[in-house]
Amino acid sequence: MNATGDHTGSAGLGRYGPDRIAHWVVKSTRTDEMVRWYGTVFGAQVAYQDDEITFLTWDDESHRLAIIAVPPVLRLLFPLARLKRKVYGIDHIALTFTSLERLLENYVRLKRQGIRPVWSINHGPTISLYYEDPDGIRLEFQVENFDPDHTAAFFYSDEFARNPIGVNIDPDYLLSRLRNGESPKELRRREAGTRPGRPVVANKKTISFRTL
Repeated sequence: MNATGDHTGSAGLGRYGPDRIAHWVVKSTRTDEMVRWYGTVFGAQVAYQDDEITFLTWDDESHRLAIIAVPPVLRLLFPLARLKRKVYGIDHIALTFTSLERLLENYVRLKRQGIRPVWSINHGPTISLYYEDPDGIRLEFQVENFDPDHTAAFFYSDEFARNPIGVNIDPDYLLSRLRNGESPKELRRREAGTRPGRPVVANKKTISFRTL
């Protein structure tokens, strides 16, 4: 017998977490650079700005990102601040695209603006492109490869046990295959983003100082 308040099974599972993510806030010495970068990457617009804080939004939320201006001298006091996430604290924020085509066409748009991912990988559950803003905050742009039930099953598969990290991909090659009419289902295979004749870079071999 279940004790009162003990919910089991998806039908009776209580909701304890928030309904959605509203915004995040950063402290930065590079407000102007950050505004330009998020304007390019997200289409962000300034909702409010004064000498101390800037609110940015890119949808119907009042603000999605707030940038608190801090003195430039802090760059000298914390010269390795950009490297902190590689060893401690929040590693990245993940944001989902609804289709592989949208993810890759956005990759092309940003590439034309000189903004390239620091890591492109098919994790298995997702195809993910990681970007870093001017302060080194890492953002994962991803597309889901499965529905939630199949993703949960993948985590318990032999394939995931052999390679829990994924396979590096070439977004340009993946997009060329998509534009040539190959199905997104086929392109979701982890090795589908490796060009013919190139070695498959998988699991721990995908980790470098740049991708870490």
